[in-house]
Amino acid sequence: MTSVSDPSTDSSARRPVVLTVDDDPGVSRAIARDLRRQYGQEYRVVRAESGDEALEALRELAARGERVAVLLADQRMPQMSGVEFLEQAMDLFPHARRVLLTAYADTDAAITAINAVDLDHYLLKPWSPPEELLYPVVDELLAAWRASGDAPVEVIRIVGHRWSAHSHEVREFLARNGVPYLWVGADEPEGQRLLGACGATDSDVPVVLPPGGEPLLSPSVAELAEHVGLPTNPATDFYDLVIVGGGPAGLGAAVYAASEGLRTVVVERQATGGQAGQSSRIENYLGFPDGVSGAALTDRARRQAVRFGAEIVTTREVVGIEVVGARRGVRFADGSCLQAHCLVLATGVQYRLLGADGVEQFVGNGVYYGAALTEAADCADEVVYVVGGANSAGQAAVYLSRFASKVVLVVRAESLVSSMSHYLIEQISEIDNVEVRTRTAIGCVDGDGHLERVTLRNLDDGQESTVDAAHLFVFIGAQPLTEWMDGVVLRDERGFVLAGPDLLQSGVRPQGWELPRDPWLLETSVPGVFAAGDVRSTSVKRVASAVGEGALAVTLVHQYLERL
Repeated sequence: MTSVSDPSTDSSARRPVVLTVDDDPGVSRAIARDLRRQYGQEYRVVRAESGDEALEALRELAARGERVAVLLADQRMPQMSGVEFLEQAMDLFPHARRVLLTAYADTDAAITAINAVDLDHYLLKPWSPPEELLYPVVDELLAAWRASGDAPVEVIRIVGHRWSAHSHEVREFLARNGVPYLWVGADEPEGQRLLGACGATDSDVPVVLPPGGEPLLSPSVAELAEHVGLPTNPATDFYDLVIVGGGPAGLGAAVYAASEGLRTVVVERQATGGQAGQSSRIENYLGFPDGVSGAALTDRARRQAVRFGAEIVTTREVVGIEVVGARRGVRFADGSCLQAHCLVLATGVQYRLLGADGVEQFVGNGVYYGAALTEAADCADEVVYVVGGANSAGQAAVYLSRFASKVVLVVRAESLVSSMSHYLIEQISEIDNVEVRTRTAIGCVDGDGHLERVTLRNLDDGQESTVDAAHLFVFIGAQPLTEWMDGVVLRDERGFVLAGPDLLQSGVRPQGWELPRDPWLLETSVPGVFAAGDVRSTSVKRVASAVGEGALAVTLVHQYLERL
């Protein structure tokens, strides 16, 4: 039976709840005991011995306005399996983190549940010792829930228009930086009330209302970052290592550099995570057998780097590299400089612009580069189009299929085999509302104020068809942002940074290289400046390899510093 108490007699009732359900009384008591021992001071542990009993407890908690942080459900229960319970529990507490308790023989069911109920984790029984097998998992889930859950805290409110590029930019910036917000349409009664209360009009949107602060009328991302507490200025003007870019390579470098005692700062233009941070779920990253969202992976890496002492500075655009004697520095758009002994260039890549007629006018109001996570809720019951044939496009299609009535994946190639991981191809083939259209391109887009129509072109016979579409998500190509390195760091014909052996032409060192040794593996044409991750020419465009290159770059930084 459940242990839900009357809040008038139980002083712990207002604590967030961790609920566990298992039909085996011994197992149920054991996991509740272990959870209470570790988390009983901050959370109330509720246990049930059937799915129906657990749902009744959740309805009672919901009626009282209480919060549920984590749900742990046994898969093999009579009448209602763990997956079936979690599916119904999602309707009551959609923000609660979900864990399936399984025997080894049930791992296939657990893996299936990853997509069915957006499972956060599965635990194999027994979980002894809990210090190694249970508590680390629950710690991460509770941290994730606290960061994005339904805790009754005041959040930023954004009043804006659905079809507004600037409103989209503000939402995307906050979402990618893990800042919770409440969206209110400017044409809704509540939106009009809020605009009137702060003396704003439709021409001022988006209007951002921080808790207890002054309204921000149509703010830039730099102004927004400052008001929500994101660091925008480095603490000092000289470091051992400056890392440009906060994607997997940059964060990997930051973790290893800071943990090894180097004074380290990461300079990020928009938000940590890069393209990987926008992925709805990464399922082939080592150590995460049940997958992990790009945002969660990024958040863990960022917190890890900060814990070791690395600084992370956002909304700072680097426009140049300065080399003065033994110092290497970066120049910001405002003219200020940041200097260090070494630099790691980890700026990654951005999605290539879609070359269809009319696209430019709809970017942010119907056409989105990435941004599937931010815009997904607005795609409910609509047909949406995703352009691209690599993993990012596949992950977006899988995620959007949970909201849209249909997702059409537009691919130029003859199949997905050459560009997409096998596991994603298999997933897509099993989703009824995802259609893959190969040998197809976007001819043009059209609409009145926002995207309304897309023209599809068959690349084999040239025939075109125009379809209704309000959302077009673009995940094509890999384009480096390296123009600001002109005249200092050598790049290939596509703009990717040359490093290590790629700099040697028939064994000849690059012009201007003055050291009596060849450039090291990740070293650019400037000694002490290293490239890591997707921005490097000939790199493997995968999250794991980017993290590895970030770590390797720090090893080379140490070698360089030892020779100064």
